[in-house]
Amino acid sequence: MDTPTSAKSSANTRDQLLAHAEKLIRTRGCNGFSYRDLAEHVGVKTSSIHYYFPGKDDLLYEAVEAYSARALAALRAIDQSLPARAQLEAYLSLMESRACDSGELCLGGMLAAEVMTLPDRVRGALQGFFRAHEAWLARVLAEGKAQGTLKFNGTAESAGRAVFATVQGCMLVSRLFQQPPAFCEAIGALYVPCKD
Repeated sequence: MDTPTSAKSSANTRDQLLAHAEKLIRTRGCNGFSYRDLAEHVGVKTSSIHYYFPGKDDLLYEAVEAYSARALAALRAIDQSLPARAQLEAYLSLMESRACDSGELCLGGMLAAEVMTLPDRVRGALQGFFRAHEAWLARVLAEGKAQGTLKFNGTAESAGRAVFATVQGCMLVSRLFQQPPAFCEAIGALYVPCKD
C-alpha cells in the first residue's frame, strides 16, 4: 500500500484529493469519475486514495462535508445587521460569483441530481446542506417581510425553499446555455421587493 511518509504530506495529499474530487464532482458528477481519474489529477497511486478514503462513499461524504462547511461559513459572513433585502442581494451575489466557475456547478446541486445512487450517509449530509441554505433564506425573507422590504406568497420556509431551488435551477440552465446565471431576475419573479 502506498502510504504517506509524514503528517504534513499526509494532510496535503488528503486536501489535494478532496479538492480535486470536488472539482470532478462539480464538473462530471459523482458517477462521472473513478479513483483512477482522481489519481491522475493528483499524481498519486489509487492505493493512496484508498488509504485516505477506503471507498468512494467515504470520499463523497467528506467532499460534501468540506464543501458545506465552506458554504455555510460564507453565509455566516453575510452581515446580519444589514436590512434583509441587502442580505438577500449579498447572498445572490455570493452565489453568482461562485456559480458555474470553469463549467462547475454547485456540488450540492450536482449530487442532488444523482441522489438515487448516493448512500444514506452522503444523502443525509447533502440534505443538511440544502436545509441550511433554505433556513438561512427563510430567516432573511421573514425579516424582509417584517421590515416591509420583501413580499412573497406562503410561508417564509416555503419561500426559502423556492429561492434556493431557483438558484440551483439557474445554475443548471446557465451551464446548459453557457451564459451567466440570472439569479436576480429569476428571484424577482418569485418575490416582489417593495420600494425603499
